[in-house]
Amino acid sequence: MACVNPLIAIGVVVSTATTDGVYVLFNAAVSERRRMRAASWSSVWYLLSAFAVISYTQNALYVLFAATGSWIGAFCAVTWLSRDAGGHSSMLERAPGAGKSPPT
Repeated sequence: MACVNPLIAIGVVVSTATTDGVYVLFNAAVSERRRMRAASWSSVWYLLSAFAVISYTQNALYVLFAATGSWIGAFCAVTWLSRDAGGHSSMLERAPGAGKSPPT
């Protein structure tokens, strides 16, 4: 069984958490049709993914740390996006058509 380096494991968690957080922000920018913001988040997303991919391709056990970081990053980014300046409404509540009943 392959040995796991704790520093690399932590690095993979942090790297994938950050990568997934950026991915959520990228998707939010695309949904809002903000081209410059979406393009910027996309390039950051690809730059951040390199460390995790290189780390866990050398040891399959790091995939578990990558999955953990991925969950943390997406959870934190969606939590951050769910708050406006006053900390009340979410992006979903502000989305076009939100709160409307489907046609019957």
